[in-house]
Amino acid sequence: MVPAEVPDAEAEPDGLEDRLRRFVTIWSRAIFPATATSLTRPEFEQHLLPLARSLRDALHDRIFDATPAHGVGAALVGAHCTDPDALARSLGVVDAYLVLYCGEAADPAGELAADELRARCARLQATFAAGFAQALRERTLAEQEAIARSALAARGAAEDALHATEARFRAVFEGAAIGIGIADLDGRVLEVNDTLTRMFGGLEHHVRSRNVSEWVHPDDAPQVWGMYKELIRGERDNFRTEKPFFRNDGTVLWTNLTVSLLRDVDGVPQYQLALLEDTTERRLLTLRLRYEATHDALTGLPNRTLFFERLEKALAPARETPKDAAKDAAKGEAKSVGTKDGAKSGTKEAGPASAPPPAARFGLCYLDLDGFKAINDSLGHSAGDRMLVEVADRLQSCATAPGEMVARLGGDEFVALTTGPDTQREVGELAARILGALATPISLDGREFTVRGSIGIVEGKAGESTAAEVLRSADITMYRAKSAGGNRFEHADAEADARAITRHGLTTSLPTALERGEFFIEYQPLVHLADGTVHGAEALVRWSHPTHGVLGPDRFIPLAEHTGLIVPLGRWVLEQSVLQARAWQEELAAGTFAGPVRINVNLSPAQLHHPGLVADTVEVLERIGLPPGSLCLEVTESALIGADEDLLKPLRQLAEMGVDIALDDFGTGYSNLANLRRLPVSVLKLDRSFTQGMQQHPADPVDLKIVEGIVSLAHGLELGVTVEGVETGAQAEHLRRLGCDTAQGWYYARPGPPEMLHTLSMADAV
Repeated sequence: MVPAEVPDAEAEPDGLEDRLRRFVTIWSRAIFPATATSLTRPEFEQHLLPLARSLRDALHDRIFDATPAHGVGAALVGAHCTDPDALARSLGVVDAYLVLYCGEAADPAGELAADELRARCARLQATFAAGFAQALRERTLAEQEAIARSALAARGAAEDALHATEARFRAVFEGAAIGIGIADLDGRVLEVNDTLTRMFGGLEHHVRSRNVSEWVHPDDAPQVWGMYKELIRGERDNFRTEKPFFRNDGTVLWTNLTVSLLRDVDGVPQYQLALLEDTTERRLLTLRLRYEATHDALTGLPNRTLFFERLEKALAPARETPKDAAKDAAKGEAKSVGTKDGAKSGTKEAGPASAPPPAARFGLCYLDLDGFKAINDSLGHSAGDRMLVEVADRLQSCATAPGEMVARLGGDEFVALTTGPDTQREVGELAARILGALATPISLDGREFTVRGSIGIVEGKAGESTAAEVLRSADITMYRAKSAGGNRFEHADAEADARAITRHGLTTSLPTALERGEFFIEYQPLVHLADGTVHGAEALVRWSHPTHGVLGPDRFIPLAEHTGLIVPLGRWVLEQSVLQARAWQEELAAGTFAGPVRINVNLSPAQLHHPGLVADTVEVLERIGLPPGSLCLEVTESALIGADEDLLKPLRQLAEMGVDIALDDFGTGYSNLANLRRLPVSVLKLDRSFTQGMQQHPADPVDLKIVEGIVSLAHGLELGVTVEGVETGAQAEHLRRLGCDTAQGWYYARPGPPEMLHTLSMADAV
């Protein structure tokens, strides 16, 4: 039981060690009255301090291991805390105060979630109880067995001591707290004490009339009866094991059984002595704690911990051992102590479950609800929780076949697992059943909501992947299904997984790449179509990635926009480009360069919305000393579709300063041509898709008419026209005849270092 005293939160010390000592003080107050020790309470508290520190350290280990709690329970028995009430009080203190005093205070970084801390605390309690019980059992068994041996050996003593010996034996035999039975070597039960009789239901003749060989139970460990035969043959003196028995009413009695061989003075086997400790209640407590640690409190489904155990077993290439089967049997009994009268077992793993054979397969469905956040935001988390419970019930109804299970990973994420030889077909059917079950609207607070979900499917042979790899692939695939519109399932694709993993790696390394100077700029010349001279250059940023090599902007600009890094990266590109343009101007003034003095720099939509765009641009131009007329900022047409005056205002301010604004990829955004009149642009950059038909002979007449119309419209609005993607001389000639002003493309030069433009410019000058 938990002590009645509730500590004052305002009076708690701030230091980790002080909080630990406070926990120890509460613990000592709870169990000291039930302790038979010569220590004073302060001395006893000092004895508990290292035990509490061991529990705290186990709670926060990076790789969780509950084993230290076993030693803590044993140490409590070693300190003479053998009263059963001491165990109950200790478990109560650990449950109520361990996470409170040793949880967040010892984990300031918040690396462990509250649910994970509570789950770890529950497992520590179970291991603590097991260590206490084992130490108490070993202490009791040692005393009782020694007494029993002495009593039985006394039977052969001298006749004058027979009566006294019989009295001592009978006192120990009848008053023992554990069950004691004596049988001959044929297995006939000769004597049992009252404790053993009560353990089997209270009818002595039902016990004494039995033969030991009749007490076979289906859950007996495989080696039990082999060890028993060795003992009867005199090949071993004793053995100890955990063994279940059927009581007279058919219920199961779980015991810690110790069987010893009794020999006469000549060493000839005569009897077998059995000591039985009733562990049924402790076993149920352990299973209950195990259930709570491995099941979701809201839905009753298996949680992430139990799911990973099951998934790792499904992925194991080898068959499980008998020991593993016994463990599964123990786990299965947890269902008998489930929540709410066992209505929600949450798993199909009752009873022994075999690990997959070497050729076994698995199928995994990773489900994430579409739009669940809107439910929480509009109706509150209580309604969201009711929806999750209903979803969990429906998912359970979909996974009822042998080898299938459903678990909740957290939030609105669920997984369904199926195993067997035909999962290639079954996993798709399982996903379809799940989507079908979710299709029926759910009623919440008088309103009906249709639940949609996105499912990622991973299927394969056991032994080829780890659990973490499978779940990562399923997660990636689920997001692919969500990005495709949701309410559907997609199968995992190794190439798509690799691309997603690469994108994630690039995203995480982007912030430090700018600091490490991994970005550089290449320049592609802009050429006058009328005379072929170099008019300017477009700055194109590249990423020299240490692993993936040189990456073009299409590989990382979308990631930079998603993470917000596009603003500092864009400012860096602007500054470097303006510096280069200023250097060209100085070379031009010195007569060492006959090339461009204008520089085109791309602006992303995120930069357009940044409030510091105008100020940053002005600061860079003034600090470096480049005239505004030597800078052209390129904005994609799609970024300006439907743009309001607030978005256009910074562009107007830049245009009024003399900075040119180019409408990039014109023709791909399907904007209203009438909008061109209100946009502060001075150049149209025609998308390459309109001029590809000019590469063939004869040129596509439709493309010619379209480009001719756009050029006429642009010139009518006093806008220049630049064409991208010019790859052939014929294409360049067509564009010149149509009146386009400038062009760029591989026909003139690929993007390269700034020195490349020296060669082009000098050639033009010659």
